This record gives sequence, C-alpha cells and structure tokens, in this order.
Amino acid sequence: MNNIITNISKGVGIALLITFILLLILATILTYTQVSETIINPVIIIVTAISILIGSSIGNTKIKKNGLINGALIGGIYIFTIYLISSILNWEFGLKLQSIIMILVGVLFGILGGIIGVNKK
Repeated sequence: MNNIITNISKGVGIALLITFILLLILATILTYTQVSETIINPVIIIVTAISILIGSSIGNTKIKKNGLINGALIGGIYIFTIYLISSILNWEFGLKLQSIIMILVGVLFGILGGIIGVNKK
C-alpha cells in the first residue's frame, strides 16, 4: 500500500514539475515575442494533458496493476492540487466550463498514462 501511495505521489509531483517548466517556457515566449495571448487557454489544456500523461505513466511503471484507477487518481489529485492553488491565489475562483474541461482532461489523460505505465517493459 505504501508503494502505491509513493508512486502516486511521485506521479503527481512529476506532473506538477513538468507543468511548472512548460508554463515558464510559455510565459517567456509570451513576454519576448509577438505571440497572441489568445493561445493561453488551449496551451494550458495541452500542457496539463502532457504533464499528467507523463506523470501518470512514470508513476504507474512500478505498480504493474490497476493502471486505470491509479492513473485517474494521479490526474484527479493533480487537478485538485492545481485548483487548490488557484483558489488560494485567485479569490474569484469558480467552476466554469474551462474547469470542467480541465477535470475531464486530467482524469482521462491520467487513465491513459496509467495504462501506458502499467504496460511498459
């Protein structure tokens, strides 16, 4: 049981680290180029999906079973953590269509990463 919790925590941590790095790159691009700010929302969804996919895949590599459940947990915990941070930083936080899309993307890509991680050799 501790091994599963450790691997799920590892997956969430890796996903958050990847997100931070990719969003730092996005911020740099937006600051120093003429790229329109209208790309922010779609890029955030893509960054979230990629981060959760990689984190869930790595987190499930050593577990070797229940990839669907563990992947969904990694995606769900990641999204919950991001929304917790968002609600602390932004007092006008609310559940909107963008939030629902992010939750679905998080859980679905977590599941996909879990399947990939469990089946890695």
